[in-house]
Amino acid sequence: MTESSSVNRRHFVQGTAALSAATLASGAFARAAAPNRVSKLRYGVIGCGGRGTGAAVNALEASPDVEIVALADVVADRLAGAKQGLAELEGDLSKRVQVDAKNCFVGFEAYQELCSLDLDVVILATAPGFRPIHLAAAIAAGKHAFMEKPAGVDPTGVRSVLDSAAKARAKKLSIVAGTQRRHEQCYREAMARVKDGAIGEITHANCYWNQGGLWVKPREQGWSDTEWQVRNWLYFAWLSGDHICEQHVHNLDVCNWAIGSHPLRATGMGGRQVRVAPEYGNIFDHFAIDYEYANGVRVSSYCRQIDGCASRVEEIIHGTEGVLYTASNRAEIVGKQPWKFTGEQPNPYVQEHADLIAAIQNGTPVDEATAVAESTLTAVMGRMSAYTGKELTWEQALASKLDLVPARCTMGPLAIEPVAVPGKTPFV
Repeated sequence: MTESSSVNRRHFVQGTAALSAATLASGAFARAAAPNRVSKLRYGVIGCGGRGTGAAVNALEASPDVEIVALADVVADRLAGAKQGLAELEGDLSKRVQVDAKNCFVGFEAYQELCSLDLDVVILATAPGFRPIHLAAAIAAGKHAFMEKPAGVDPTGVRSVLDSAAKARAKKLSIVAGTQRRHEQCYREAMARVKDGAIGEITHANCYWNQGGLWVKPREQGWSDTEWQVRNWLYFAWLSGDHICEQHVHNLDVCNWAIGSHPLRATGMGGRQVRVAPEYGNIFDHFAIDYEYANGVRVSSYCRQIDGCASRVEEIIHGTEGVLYTASNRAEIVGKQPWKFTGEQPNPYVQEHADLIAAIQNGTPVDEATAVAESTLTAVMGRMSAYTGKELTWEQALASKLDLVPARCTMGPLAIEPVAVPGKTPFV
């Protein structure tokens, strides 16, 4: 972690690949063990916070063939904490953590050093603003990738991820995303029934991620502006994309999955009503978005992070012959063909890694990057509409020049962009 640590994002942003609903990933991958299993899969982790460390543990749990051999993070203490936590895992798991000091990298260029190693798979679990850069580097280095959601924080990042997805397909590399609902058995069975017509033609949907507030890390002496923002990445749009993008993307992804396409346009509203103190950066605390899809299908999207309010995290898909209700560990259809999921429910955070490993070992590459990029742009389009007060089309959002991530990141001064004001903040 030095003042000279930097990363040039725009060097990796290439092309303006178009999105296609036909390339939406279904999330239904083979689970059978391959006849010719490789002896070991060498994993590196970029982003050693709670999610990165958790993903590393999930990968170890998913297969005895996984070894964690390299770690990278912007700050040294997070890397040290992850290394210690992984070494203290119980039983066989800790034996498959073989991280030498020479394979630990700190700073904004750490991802490049990690990707230069002899690895099979890279876990990408940093703040979302860095996701497009890191995916581009992993694919360029010939690595398979597990990338956390969302795919980025702005249209520039989404286009970069689409470009990386195309390159991965050409190289027969697999990318699985952290949209774990696509690997959750109750969701998979529910979506199979929707595709078979169990609720008829979809007419509209509602989706929610309403909850209380999250953590804040008070600024410590010696932290630069950049370090403070990175450690509190949730609250800065350039790092998280706001909570509609970082969190609510799960629900929007389910709606896109059920409908089978992305929205055509969005009209949104939102604001910063309660979390107004400086430690909450420049994001909103609530959003409400009206999305219009083909054939007049509409999705009403709501997300909120305010203490003392009603909580709700679910999706409701309405059809001409029934209604599907989905949430974590729950799926139910009410209507002409009633159904309720009662089967076994493997841990979806482990299953997503098992599906990636199966794809690698079976030689059947999968591309979840395109689907999560579409869902990310769905969220970004809603946020941009709410920030500006404008109705936006998919084409406008995809072509937008908005680029929130600094061209060069250093551990130094970094001004905070002002909070958006609908009707005054321009569409870029």
